Amino acid sequence: MMAAARAQVISLYKVMLTESRKFPSYNYRTYALRRVRDAFRANRTVEDPKAVERLIVEGRQTLALIQRQVSIGKMFETQKIVVEG
Repeated sequence: MMAAARAQVISLYKVMLTESRKFPSYNYRTYALRRVRDAFRANRTVEDPKAVERLIVEGRQTLALIQRQVSIGKMFETQKIVVEG
């Protein structure tokens, strides 16, 4: 993987984790964090530049989805569950 693409992937990963932590609901938050980590781990060995670029585009679309869902979740907050303390 080229250095520029690697930097983009790392930056995207960090932003997706940060945004996923903003979910007000514990269940959505833990699910989103797990899915982001699993997706990046599953694709860590991809070397083809076209495949990497496609995955980056997919990741950006997923990031936009996470951001929309966080906004919606903040509009309709629910009570905290026992696990959240």
